[in-house]
Amino acid sequence: MKIERTKNAARNMVFGWLLKIYQILIPFLMRTAMIYFMGIQYLGLNSLFSSILQVLNLAELGVGNALVFSMYKPIAENDAEKICGLMNLYKRLYRMIGMVILAIGMILLPFVPKLIHGDVPKNLNIYVLYLLYLATTVLSYWLFAYKNALLTAHQREDVISKVTILTNTIQYALQLAVIIGTGNYYLYLIVYLGTQILTNIITAIISDHFYPQYRAEGELDRSTRADIMHRIRDLFTSKIGAVVLNSADTIVISAFLGLTVLAVYQNYFFIVTAVIGFLLVVFQSCMAGIGNSLIVETEEKNFEDLKIFTFLIVWISGWCMTCFLCLFQPFMNIWVGKKLELGMPVVCCICLYFYLYEINQLLNTYKDAAGIWHQDRFRPLATALTNLGMNLMTVKYWGLYGVMLSTVLSMMLIGMPWLLHNLFSVLFDHRHLKEYIALVFRYSFVAFLLCGITFFPCSQIHVGKWMTLLIRAVICIILPNLLYFALYRKTKEFERSMELFERITHGRLKLVKIIG
Repeated sequence: MKIERTKNAARNMVFGWLLKIYQILIPFLMRTAMIYFMGIQYLGLNSLFSSILQVLNLAELGVGNALVFSMYKPIAENDAEKICGLMNLYKRLYRMIGMVILAIGMILLPFVPKLIHGDVPKNLNIYVLYLLYLATTVLSYWLFAYKNALLTAHQREDVISKVTILTNTIQYALQLAVIIGTGNYYLYLIVYLGTQILTNIITAIISDHFYPQYRAEGELDRSTRADIMHRIRDLFTSKIGAVVLNSADTIVISAFLGLTVLAVYQNYFFIVTAVIGFLLVVFQSCMAGIGNSLIVETEEKNFEDLKIFTFLIVWISGWCMTCFLCLFQPFMNIWVGKKLELGMPVVCCICLYFYLYEINQLLNTYKDAAGIWHQDRFRPLATALTNLGMNLMTVKYWGLYGVMLSTVLSMMLIGMPWLLHNLFSVLFDHRHLKEYIALVFRYSFVAFLLCGITFFPCSQIHVGKWMTLLIRAVICIILPNLLYFALYRKTKEFERSMELFERITHGRLKLVKIIG
């Protein structure tokens, strides 16, 4: 079965973007309410515990990615028996994963207070809070998590988006009532736990309704099981690297600089992560289609598609980087006040981190869609350990700036070059590597140049908080995109990107028929 990639990607992007807009606006209001009604240290606790549990999720070992990848071929061949066997295998694996996370989480319990520098909010038991977060993570694996893979492999992330909007609405309404009415952080987390359970149950029911022919039953042959376990082993180091890279900064900041500094840092990263999540919808919506394309299309066709995606991502991420650089400080001044602003060197590192992350995410999408995990198994771990080592060396001398600079350098000097080598050694002809690197450097030079050109007039505008933000926003919307268009409008990449955009837009106009 050849999946209708453009139509499915369009549908997933529409509902995924609706979810991300929702998940930007409402959590922003929740974050604001917590700052003013409970105190900024509570935000630091949220970030710290989330990062600790990311580390505990190492037990997942990349099983989810392996599951989805293993389903591409049987879905294309309509092999229902094999899909049922895959679901049965992963059902058992997820139950084991939940037990492992619970066991390791309990072992780490006595050490949690050592990860917090300075005082915590009064009348809070750190151990109880940690156990509530731990319970949420464990139950997310035990309650039908394996059924989500069916929807993802069939490019039906839009269903997951709809369920998430529903359950998040319930969660945020109850949590806001708790924040304003009682300020009880324990009750706040209990609501989160309950809605996570509700999300898993509803998604499982819908998955059964859409695909009643697939049940978690039957056994896979020995060679298939061995192949899957081999992929999971390859993903282990990749998973470790990704988790350490994403969590190390937060834990180091909390342990060395305290919850308040962590909360201020997370205010900026809340915005960055929201935009990353918005763009992640594009990658997630296209991954199954890319996986299908890598099977049924030629190498040259897939390389040309990669160049088109690169052009689009560099334009979008370059523009977003420009907006961050020009708008972060006036926005934070309005939102939380000047005393909770970061210095411009740290802001510049955050902007550069975002840009590198997006290009890296595109390459990782192709890597995951192609299942290139064995060749890539040591890269994320090496990148993450380099980042952690540099964090520990620089945080004592340069503080937050040292932490962010370490993250940027580890990605730029180790992570991305290594990933490019792995991708082009396996998926594409290696002779295309120099061409692609030159392409990325050329696009990036333009992105940084236009960022600087836009920042100069914006930095001269100081006419009151709201007017400064408004005028700078107008400049950021118009100037860089106008320059991008002027530079690229006659290029082949621009023409092909517009063709792709037109196909996706056409798909969006047919959503009523698709949903029906």
